[in-house]
Amino acid sequence: MLLFTLKRFGLAICVALTVSAISFGLLYMAGDPAVAIAGENASSEDIAAITAQYGFDRPLLVQYADWLGGALTGDLGRSWYFDLPVTQIVTDRLGVTVTLGALAISFALILAIPMGVAAAVRPNSLIDRAALFLSVVGQAIPSFWFGLILIVVFSIKLGLVPASGSASWKHFILPTVVLGYYATPAIMRLTRAGMLEVLSADYIRTARAKGLDTRKILFKHALRNAIIPVISLAAVQMGFMLGGSIVVESIFALHGAGYLAWESISRNDLPVMQALILVFSMFYILFTFLADLLNAWMDPRLRVG
Repeated sequence: MLLFTLKRFGLAICVALTVSAISFGLLYMAGDPAVAIAGENASSEDIAAITAQYGFDRPLLVQYADWLGGALTGDLGRSWYFDLPVTQIVTDRLGVTVTLGALAISFALILAIPMGVAAAVRPNSLIDRAALFLSVVGQAIPSFWFGLILIVVFSIKLGLVPASGSASWKHFILPTVVLGYYATPAIMRLTRAGMLEVLSADYIRTARAKGLDTRKILFKHALRNAIIPVISLAAVQMGFMLGGSIVVESIFALHGAGYLAWESISRNDLPVMQALILVFSMFYILFTFLADLLNAWMDPRLRVG
């Protein structure tokens, strides 16, 4: 188990370095950073001065090494637009995104697990078909379209919840539903498949033959074993949600890290974009790493080793 953990940790570090290097290169090769700072109407003298001031005339590998060294110490540079430390800007916005992600994955689990269990208990029934239908619809509906429909119905027509902002908990209701529904289909299908496999196991048939209560069999014996891969998938989905919150936060004007990403893209604020790519990728790598550890811990062969 220790060897497996060390291998996964080393792989996670390699992936993080690769992502940071590729994103750094792509962003800085997309255009002249000095022009982005000075503006398209700036004179050549101004562009040359900015190039020398920020060191854009140095080799790209040297610039990346300097940025990486600062990132390892918590210094992600300074925003070209806000003229503030990037670390401060991202930290101030990250709380909204993490809150939205936690609420969304909780909503997805609360909705998907009961649906998956009900579908597995009654396979090929109306409940099973309805759950599979909702799963297909959840994958087919774009999140931006779903969010706009919810705004029109529940905010404009009914006036039940706010359409934008993050001033109170009510502002998180619609974004939570939109972002959480994105992860619901995969979790529901995995729960259903796991329950079907566990319910056909010998020890479940033995428990039924002994006359154990049906609810006890389902929740104490079957669901406890079927839920393990679901938790691993939820951890991975959490990483996807934090990275995919850009669209949802833009629709509902939640001033989190996702909305900050949209702002930095529209303003060519490359230091903030680079930092957000790194943060989002680190979240995904972290949750994937935790999911791998959970699966390994549940595997008796790796646990002994």
